[in-house]
Amino acid sequence: MLQIDWKKMRSYALVGALAAAGTMALVAVQPVVAQSAPQPRSLPDFTDLVEQVGPAVVNIRTLEKRAAPGSAAPGAMDEEMQEFFRRFFGQPMPNAPRQGPRPNRPQDEEAQPRGVGSGFILSSDGFVMTNAHVVDGAEEVLVTLPDKREFKARIVGTPDKRTDVAVVKIEATGLPAVKIGDVNRLKVGEWVMAIGSPFGLENTVTAGIVSAKQRDTGDYLPFIQTDVAINPGNSGGPLINMRGEVVGINSQIYSRSGGFMGISFAIPIDEAIRVAEQLRSPTGRVSRGRIGVQIDQVTKDVAESIGLGKPQGALVRSVESGSPADKAGVEAGDIITKFDGKAIEKATDLPRLVGNTKPGTKSTLTVFRRGGSKDLGVQIAEIEPEKVATKAPAKDDKPKGSPAAQSIGLVVSDLPEAQKKELKLKGGVKVESVAEAAARAGIREGDIIVAIGNTEVGSLREFDAVVAKVDKTKPVPVLLRRGELATYLLIRPLR
Repeated sequence: MLQIDWKKMRSYALVGALAAAGTMALVAVQPVVAQSAPQPRSLPDFTDLVEQVGPAVVNIRTLEKRAAPGSAAPGAMDEEMQEFFRRFFGQPMPNAPRQGPRPNRPQDEEAQPRGVGSGFILSSDGFVMTNAHVVDGAEEVLVTLPDKREFKARIVGTPDKRTDVAVVKIEATGLPAVKIGDVNRLKVGEWVMAIGSPFGLENTVTAGIVSAKQRDTGDYLPFIQTDVAINPGNSGGPLINMRGEVVGINSQIYSRSGGFMGISFAIPIDEAIRVAEQLRSPTGRVSRGRIGVQIDQVTKDVAESIGLGKPQGALVRSVESGSPADKAGVEAGDIITKFDGKAIEKATDLPRLVGNTKPGTKSTLTVFRRGGSKDLGVQIAEIEPEKVATKAPAKDDKPKGSPAAQSIGLVVSDLPEAQKKELKLKGGVKVESVAEAAARAGIREGDIIVAIGNTEVGSLREFDAVVAKVDKTKPVPVLLRRGELATYLLIRPLR
């Protein structure tokens, strides 16, 4: 017969009850903590932007007089491919129709399609912005609106090839116009959108992000780099931010294959508007400032060796005779560190700042010379084609050496007065032969040394005195003239 120990059973029941009560108590006093997973960022929706900006984006077709169909060379390609090769390879496709003057045979010529591009309406009265290369050389420009209305357009002023900006005018009113954005607010990584006519396919929308800003690909434009898909026909179309504002003009791509490779460049809209305003002025052309210097980058080694600190500014390699810089007292070998108080971080900053300054303006250059800075007043002139540098003077047949010069691998001589006058130099010594450390530094026979470190050398005697005092266990910075150009080289000790 089964015997039950009721005493033990009561003990087990008590323990179980206490355990259950404790568990319930814990459940009652401890709040449940929900694990919240990080919410992924959703991709942007461009539909509202397309509806907002799309009506102001136009298709541009250009025509030119050329041989009628049937008289063209065999293998001639369509206008989209011609525009592609002209823009992105800089030359016509093999077997493309011959460019340039043609025989005077009106009966064999008619208006033929030349190229396709895009543009956007700047103002409701019919001013349209596009790329200069889209309309350059065209005999007729046709603008098609998204509502399919087509207008003949007049090219306003002279398209500016330096910035690749052009403005055309159509006779219409009440047109939808774009909003202009602030490029300074644009951030790397920000979403942007393009609308255009790639390969003639109108109203095509592509999107991506800003890959970089201030990308140097030319003297006058710090481009916006994006990964937005841009192809032939997109040229001249707008780059649009998420606020529906135009921040750039799609202009170029980088490609090894000829197709889109994820790198596109857009002209910043503030630069483009500045150009457009001048094109719409009574002169109809863009005028830029100039001061008449040839410049180069400042390397880290040179900056440290001459006491400039960090590599900054624009090294003046030559000064054009009679130019504003020459009249202001700028010398070859100077480093221009500021223009009107604005810092020159890299050499390409200078032509942009000077170019955007109205000719006739009085400005201030801050130059670093011989270890110190000084301000020079300069009156900005209008840009003109660069002059050809004067040929380097002939070599002197009577070299003179000195122990000091030979210690750094040089044989130098006094500079003849006639050569000083020709090169507008106060002094200097001429390099007759080069060896060892000096040769390794890149110094050549015929170079003219005008300074060692931050000390000018006006004669052979001064040169010897300066070289005798320099620490030859450290790199010796040498400022020299080579023809009309100045540069810094470092003579490093042989090890």
